[in-house]
Parts: sequence; structure tokens; C-alpha cells
Amino acid sequence: MESESPIETKKGKSRTPKKAKESILKQKSPAEFFAENKNIAGFDNPGKCLYTTVRELVENALDSAESISELPVVDITIEEIVKSKFNSMIGLVDRERVDEELYDDYETAKAREKRLAKEARALEMQAKNAALGKKVKEHVVPKSVKGRGEASFYRVTCKDNGRGMPHDDIPNMFGRDDLFNIHFNTCLHARYAVLSGTKYGLKQTRGKFGLGAKMALIWSKMSTGLPIEISSSMKGENYISFCRLDIDIHRNIPHIHLHEKRDNNDRWHGAEIQVVIEGNWTTYRSKILHYMRQMAVITPYAQFLFKFVTDTPDKNVTIKFARRTDVMPPVPVETKHHPSSVDILLIKRLIAETSKQTLLQFLQHEFVNIGKSLAERLIGEMGPEFSPKMAVKSLTDQQIVRIHQLFRQAKFDDPSGDCLSPAGEYNLRLGIIKELHPDMVATYSGSAQIFEGHPFIVEAGVSVGGKDVKQGLNIFRFANRIPLLFEQGGDVVTRTALKRITWNNYKINQTQDKIGVFVSIVSTKVPFKGTGKEYIGDDISEIASAVKSAIQQCCIQLKLKILKKMQAREQQERKRNLSKYIPDATNAVYDVLKEMAKLHASKKKRYEEGDADILQKVSDQLITEEALKEKLTQHVEKVDYEMALEYATQSGESEEPREDIYLESLDAKSNFFDFHGPIFVFRLFL
Repeated sequence: MESESPIETKKGKSRTPKKAKESILKQKSPAEFFAENKNIAGFDNPGKCLYTTVRELVENALDSAESISELPVVDITIEEIVKSKFNSMIGLVDRERVDEELYDDYETAKAREKRLAKEARALEMQAKNAALGKKVKEHVVPKSVKGRGEASFYRVTCKDNGRGMPHDDIPNMFGRDDLFNIHFNTCLHARYAVLSGTKYGLKQTRGKFGLGAKMALIWSKMSTGLPIEISSSMKGENYISFCRLDIDIHRNIPHIHLHEKRDNNDRWHGAEIQVVIEGNWTTYRSKILHYMRQMAVITPYAQFLFKFVTDTPDKNVTIKFARRTDVMPPVPVETKHHPSSVDILLIKRLIAETSKQTLLQFLQHEFVNIGKSLAERLIGEMGPEFSPKMAVKSLTDQQIVRIHQLFRQAKFDDPSGDCLSPAGEYNLRLGIIKELHPDMVATYSGSAQIFEGHPFIVEAGVSVGGKDVKQGLNIFRFANRIPLLFEQGGDVVTRTALKRITWNNYKINQTQDKIGVFVSIVSTKVPFKGTGKEYIGDDISEIASAVKSAIQQCCIQLKLKILKKMQAREQQERKRNLSKYIPDATNAVYDVLKEMAKLHASKKKRYEEGDADILQKVSDQLITEEALKEKLTQHVEKVDYEMALEYATQSGESEEPREDIYLESLDAKSNFFDFHGPIFVFRLFL
């Protein structure tokens, strides 16, 4: 092999060419990826980070309690930490400024002079107006400019009564994940399993990314450097596991500061997570409180206690969302994939993880709605190189593509919605009434429908009137029983309510009435749009049609109630108009009867026997003016009732809408049973 020859330069000197640097392909850990792309998980800015941290912790707490059929009790506290306290927490000594001009909020002498002159002119104008007797606005002292470095810090604590976590698993559950080796298992602590639990299986879940508290830990590491603290205990344990840890973002491993067992004298079970992060309560206060209120609407069986604590007592906030029912939705069931919903990568992964040996067994047991006969027909359609007894793990890439193509083209039965867990009409109605106190409300729960091989259920509620409800449409959106507060304009619920519902047809004024529109969509795969997964697109016709139908069903119910209310109001108006003439009519009629009685008594005029009897009773004071007034009043009420009945019959309102009632079967140990209707549960104790 020839050696490299030196290159001759203009000066006659030779040099050896430099070797090109080898390109290094760096593999990022999942934690590092999310740290660099935190906006994907909803950590766009300090305010959004505080909101998303609260949301993740609350939803994880609900998942934990519901997984053991425990009525959730969730306490969430946000404590503001001033700069001096934060510095002492990290061991940093406060230091006075030396070079003022170095800081972002530095005010030059010229700027200060200009500001003072402006304030002096404002005070002078205020004094002149006061002397002239004009109304004077109170002078507002401008706030000092907050520098970019003046961050706000908060300690967020969330405590629940859920399942808890095994002592030895806590560090890895919070400090380690593997984005590219996702395990589908039914581990007891899936509530905190970050990117490694059933949140990536085919199951209805609250989480959008499966990150849970992990992203809050990463944000704490980035913004404060302080570790996260976890206390946990499982049912029946006499100790509480305490762990203080942070994460090595680059190596994707936990860094444990303290991990010990403590006494559990109160026999508490659940988890308490405490994290210190940079945030902004001022800008996201309304969003956080709105989120808590909507969560109370969709989960009326949970009890929430929210606190915001600061050094300024008048800024403290304490809100308790009390439990209103003990009826919980069923726990979502994990299900297998529908053939029409899988892609090539998913088929390969299922083949790699399956315990089945043959292709026939694989098709039968790894997918829903494929029985033995259908599996054999599919294999026959795939081609001569396929056979029922061929080893499934011997399939080539080309054969897997053929399977995928056939899955996309073949006809399969729709998947069942039994794996889904909607809130239920009863809970949705109760939540709306509990939080909004509307004048009237209607709810509807649709049957399971399908899009792209995934089942979904749409529930809706429409209310009129209520507390703290603005005029016009107030839209509340939920996906897998969690509120969606951002990017409302592009959401299928918003577009449907604004553009596809003719509210006037249902006797509802879209601009003047206080209308609440609540739509909850649950599915094994919610088709979110955007990186933040904050809204559901309007481009899936099956979901758009189901949302419109659910809202319309609620409007039809409300129309009946509104018509009855209008009928009652008209009935009262008719009765009031007739009743106000009763005294004058009674007086006039009775005067005529008295004159006729006088004529009859003087025998100047003769009347028939029936009329004569009445006139005689008038003469004998057996028929008085008061008795006549009472009879007229009774007649007005009778006529009013008959007119109302005729009006109702003509309006098609002669019969009340009927509702089915379902009676649960009893086991030997039960001492009560429940009547379940779509809008109520009646419990009868024996």
C-alpha cells in the first residue's frame, strides 16, 4: 500500500494532510431527550411547568387510588419559596450587589430622572383635578422591574391514598427509564412506571406521554438542582418508604441521596411526592384552579384539597372539592390489538414478545376478533409460502409486510367497548350540578364506536344557567377523564358546538343564555393533535359525528324541559290575568243576582224553577259574594289546567320520557342493592 505523499507548498515546505475528524454518533438517553425537548411534555415556560407538574401528580394519584378501588383522597399544596429561603435550601449565601450596572433591572440616572419627572407631573395633574372638584384616580406607584434572573420557586406536594410503591423499586421508577425497550406488563406499580408500564399498552389511560412525575423530576433538576422526595407505603405495611433522589440526565440513572424505612404508626397507604421547581403562579393561577374545578366535575367520587401557601397571608388559597358520591367507574381493562390498528413495527414487536410458536396460534391469541377459522382463512389468503404451522418467529420482513397489508384490507368485526371506562351519566351529571349549580342540565352517554380499529365512547352534558358561568357557550373538554384547557379553538368539541349545533332550534339562546357544554371522550387511543396533545382534531369523521349526536341528544332533553318551563310560565301568566278580574266580576255578577232576586220576590217577574231556587238562596244569604268568588276561582283553575293539558298534548308532551332502571344481582354477603339509572343511583339497604 502506498504511503501518503506530502503536499508541496508555495514556500517549498511540505506538509502532511490532516486526517478528517471521525463523526461521532451520540446516543441520547430518554431523560436527556425530554430535557432538551421539554415543550413536548407541556413544560414550555415556568408557568406551564407549574401547571403540568400539578396535573401529572394529581392524575397519577387518581390512577393509584382507582387501581385498588379506593375512593380517591388527593391533597395538593403549592408553597411559594422566596429567594432567600431558596438560597438557604441550596446552601447559597445571599450576596449584595457590587456592580449595579451589570444587572438587567439597572436604571440609569437619566432614566430615573425621566421617571421621577413623569411621576411628578402625574401628581401635579392629580392635585389640579382635586382642586377643581373632579374625580381623581388614585396614583399607582409603578412596580419595580423584575430582572430575568429573578425566578420564582415553588414546592409542590401531592399526597394520595392509593396503592403505594414497593420499597426497593422506588429509585428506578423515578430515576430510570428506557424509551426504546417499553415493557407491557401489569406491574402493581404501573402508576409511577415511566415509559415502562401499561401506559404504552392498549388500554384507556389518563396519561398523555406516560411520563408521570418523571418530567417534574427532570424540570426540578434543570431549574433548581434540588432532589425530589417520595414517601410511600403499601396496604398492610408497618413502615413508610422514604427516598430522596435526583436523576443523572446523561446516564439515565437515579442518584440516591437517602433511602430508608420509617415507622408507619397510622397505617397510612399511598404516596406523597414533593418537588421544588421554578414556576409562575401569577400567570397560571387561573389555569390551575380551572383544572382542579374541572377535575372535580369529571370525578365527583374523589375528594380534593388544594392549597396555595405564601408568606403573604391574604394571598393564600384553600379550596376543598368535596366528594359527592361513592359510585366509581369500573377500572379500564387492558385489551389486545385490533388487526386494523397495528403497523409493521408493532407486528414485529408482538412477534418478538409472543410465547406462541405457530402463525395460527399467534393470530388467534395476539389479536382481538380473530378466531381459529378466520385465522386459517387469513393464512390461506396470504399466499403459498404461509402455512398455519409455520414458526411465527421465522417470518421474513417481506412476509410481515404481507400480513400488514392483509390486515389493512380484510374485514374484521369491530372491537368491543367493554375495555373502556367512561365517567358515566350519573357521575357527569352529579359533577356538573355540584360545581356549577345550573338551572337545568341534561346528559347523554353514547354507545361504543370505532375509528381506525380503536373503540371510543362519547359522553356529553349541556347545562343552562349556573354559578360562575359566563353568558354564551362555556366549553369543557375531557379526554380519558382529564380536562383539556389549551388550544381550544381547533378542538372537535369547540368546532361542533360553535358551528354544527343550531341552538335556537332547542329554545336556547347561544349569546344570552349561560350554556355549559361538557364532552368527555374515552378511548384506547385518543387522537390528540399537536406536540402538547392538548386538543382532539376535527378531521376524524367518526368522532365528530359522535360528538355532534351526543350534544344534540342533550339539547333535545333540554328542549323538553324548557318547553315545560315556558308552559308553566304561560300557565301562571294566564292564571294571574284571570284571577285579577275575579273580584270585579264577582261583584258585578252578585249585584245582578240581587236585583233579579228582588224582582222575583216582588213577583214582578217569574223565573224557571232552577233559576228561582238560585235567586231564593241569594235572598236568604245562602249564596254570598264570597261563595261566588270562591266558585269563580275554582273554575279559573279548572279551565287553566284543561288549557295547559291541551297545550301539552298538542306539543307532544303528554307523556314523560321514560328511563330504564337496572337492578344489580346480589351476592350472599350484600346487605343492600343499587338501582342504576342513567342519571341516578338509588341504594336500598335491607
